[in-house]
Amino acid sequence: MGTPEFAVPCLERLLHDGHGVAAVFTQPDKPKGRKMLLTPPPVKECARAAGIPVEQPAALRGGEALAKLRGYAPELIVVVAYGKLLPPEVLALPEHGCINVHASLLPKYRGAAPIQWALLNGESESGVTTMQMDAGLDTGDMLLQRRCGIPEDADAGELHKTLSVLGADALAETLRLLTAGALVPQSQGNAQTTYAPMLSKALSPLDWNRPAAALHNQVRGLHPWPGAEAVLGGRRLKLRKSRAASEANADRAPGTVWVEGGRVLVSCGSGTLELLELQPEGKRAMPAAEFMRGLHREGALRFDCPPK
Repeated sequence: MGTPEFAVPCLERLLHDGHGVAAVFTQPDKPKGRKMLLTPPPVKECARAAGIPVEQPAALRGGEALAKLRGYAPELIVVVAYGKLLPPEVLALPEHGCINVHASLLPKYRGAAPIQWALLNGESESGVTTMQMDAGLDTGDMLLQRRCGIPEDADAGELHKTLSVLGADALAETLRLLTAGALVPQSQGNAQTTYAPMLSKALSPLDWNRPAAALHNQVRGLHPWPGAEAVLGGRRLKLRKSRAASEANADRAPGTVWVEGGRVLVSCGSGTLELLELQPEGKRAMPAAEFMRGLHREGALRFDCPPK
């Protein structure tokens, strides 16, 4: 059971390792793009290329979806970013239960957006956890963890790719241990529990009164969606890439923009942020320096900045 690109390496690894994948359950096709064309989830495309039956129930609760599951008689259900909670009757169906691959080091960052919140909070380490699912939200016993460092300039899209591959490795090792009868479940406890709720565009606006490091984390944590946004000279910009700069802001007011040595710098509540790539509303993404060269301006520029 899985839906987005993150789940594809796990499905590919199951097939590569010779496991008998009886079926794939994924979300229904959804309209995407400006033309709102009905688009299949990445996991569906992967499954169909491998000749695996695909089921796309609107809900798992109710007789139809459960009847289909029972018809496949699974020994184990593997769940990777499926996007639906599994009801108790589904959790209890397979002999070996349901194993989930979650993109965090549980019990930290339970929930829908663990990759993004790890970056938003400036974590230096992340990883994946396989767990035996229960009725709670990412509360099941942990089976195996794999860790990785987070580069200071990595964004959510880049960390997503890293963890998707790491998740496939963790799943493969988990199933090897399961087959050998050597899995040792471990309770998560509650000492370090944190949650990673769904993202929304309410997180996008940048407040230049905040420290540069926090704003850099906001830019990379929200890329590629929903994106960090700011307004400069009445123009709304999506900031796609940034870097915490070493230059002092020389007591410039937060949000003040200047160009130094071809680099675009912004004064923050503390420290300075370098802008690397941005996208004006309705335009293509471009290097920040290119955008600044195209501006017809007089005097200092300053991003809109809420009062302290």
